Amino acid sequence: MELRHLNLCIADGIARLTLNRPERRNALSVELLKELLIVLGGLQHDPGARVIVISGEGAVFSSGHDLSEMIDRDGAFYDELFTICTDVMLRLQELSQPVIAQVHGTATAAGCQLVAACDLAVASEDARFATPGVHIGLFCSTPMVPLTRAVGRKRAMQMLLTGDFVDAATALDWGLINYVVAPDELAMRTDELAQQIMRFSPVVIGIGKRAFYAQVDAPEADAYKTACNAMSGNAQHDDAQEGMTAFLEKRKPQWPIQRAEQHR
Repeated sequence: MELRHLNLCIADGIARLTLNRPERRNALSVELLKELLIVLGGLQHDPGARVIVISGEGAVFSSGHDLSEMIDRDGAFYDELFTICTDVMLRLQELSQPVIAQVHGTATAAGCQLVAACDLAVASEDARFATPGVHIGLFCSTPMVPLTRAVGRKRAMQMLLTGDFVDAATALDWGLINYVVAPDELAMRTDELAQQIMRFSPVVIGIGKRAFYAQVDAPEADAYKTACNAMSGNAQHDDAQEGMTAFLEKRKPQWPIQRAEQHR
């Protein structure tokens, strides 16, 4: 597939996806969303992609939906746009690999939604976040879904009802992002986080990520049931047996993927 609005580079276990519409402030057009959905689906089964990093080309991370393609369209277009955007956000959680947003500049509306939907986020000190749909008569209802789950009801409503920007320090305090770094350290810190995750078993990471999203919004008793089932299955896996044995033997575990790489 030829990618027109998205760059993909896979190296050293990290799949780097770069939104590549800098002339449109990386607006999430229908075509870009389609490319994202297809590429993410392919990465799910790529053993060379153990962590996925999403960033933006140019001055900003993403300005959200492309308003220029949203004027005087019929209901079918809007249904397609918001459905495929939702599919992308859900796909991020369905992937077994952790997904890290590498954020610079601004992330607004659906761009903020994309940050909130990723598993982790690293932002530069100059990054700002907003859901400013109220300013143009289009409430950010779909960005609201992951935003509320990331920052809580009152803070999400503050962002949604005012459309005001939140700076990186506030976004960190509210739980929208995980780290704030100097702009010239953004890529390095993101890679360090990816490398830290890649020290662990990718199978176990996938089990844990699936269990996390399955339990996170469930009632406590149901969440425990989901977690117990996940942990029981995990404990029986070869990687868990290797990890526990290595701990008892006071050595570093050797995951199958590491052994395979050593014998290449």
